Amino acid sequence: MKKIGFLSFGHWSSSPQSATRSASDVLLQSIDLAVAAEELGADGAYFRVHHFAQQLASPFPLLAAVGARTSRIEIGTGVIDMRYENPFYMAEDAGSADLISGGRLQLGISRGSPEQVVDGWRHFGYAPAKGETDADMGRRHAEVLLDLLKGEGFAQPSPNPMFPNPAGLLRLEPHAPGLRRRIWWGSSSNATAIWAAQNGMNLQSSTLKADESGEPLHVQQAKQIRLYRQAWKDAGHDWEPRVSVSRSIFALMNDRDRGYFGRGESSDQIGVIDNMRAVFGRSYAAEPEQLIEQLRADEGIAEADTVLLTVPNQLGVDYNVHVIESVLTHVAPALGWRWGGVCRNASTGSPR
Repeated sequence: MKKIGFLSFGHWSSSPQSATRSASDVLLQSIDLAVAAEELGADGAYFRVHHFAQQLASPFPLLAAVGARTSRIEIGTGVIDMRYENPFYMAEDAGSADLISGGRLQLGISRGSPEQVVDGWRHFGYAPAKGETDADMGRRHAEVLLDLLKGEGFAQPSPNPMFPNPAGLLRLEPHAPGLRRRIWWGSSSNATAIWAAQNGMNLQSSTLKADESGEPLHVQQAKQIRLYRQAWKDAGHDWEPRVSVSRSIFALMNDRDRGYFGRGESSDQIGVIDNMRAVFGRSYAAEPEQLIEQLRADEGIAEADTVLLTVPNQLGVDYNVHVIESVLTHVAPALGWRWGGVCRNASTGSPR
């Protein structure tokens, strides 16, 4: 394990128990949590994107704001649904956010997951071409984005431009050098993991996956990652990819932790999502020593280089800082993670 970040779904609700009552609450608290996570030494701040839901949706203003308030932590998504995206406009937005952050953007994209409305992407002006599925359309949008991020000119300049043009065909601006290698594909199947490798994208594997063998999630995920790495090698890319897995991990440090998450050991669940039989990964919640042993047995974590901790964002910034710090301080070092930032005392919050 080389890197640890957090992944927030950015929920809000009017419930009295929620610390995020509005979209404004979620956005501002997301920035504050990213700043605090950087101070703790975490490696990444990632955000999920869902449309037509009381969750984070438009990612680039948030990513740019986090990039402007931080200096070291990676900022990213997990994932943007490419069925909804204009890859040309997205390339400009992503380039701007990456430049604001100084080249720290790690952009997770995918075909997406089931949404709140029927064919929601149609409301955004997109429809599959003849013979395509919506998943095909999402992958097609992704391939266009990857080409645009290379920074090569493709557009014929006007003979009478408003401003002087450089020589040759024009590209989209602003261009962010290096961003093309920081695109991740969120894959739920072995086949799409192989496709991601062939197309030169890093791999994000979540807490659910197509059930392709009946084995536990972490075992199937480890096999998926190995298939991905082999496909990467076969494709002949000249750089080393990264792989992340997402996990719900809670170190039970006090009575509040035990009250929220100490309900005994959980297990994987099987369900159907988008007509696909899927395996949903268990949550890990235990005293640190027990948690370390459980995570050492997780084959998916062993195969990945990055772990994203899903956080209960509706419990507020302070509690989520505690969740992240507890894992970073009492669990992660025993699993091979080297503290990348300021070491702090988990009980007092003071530097050490």
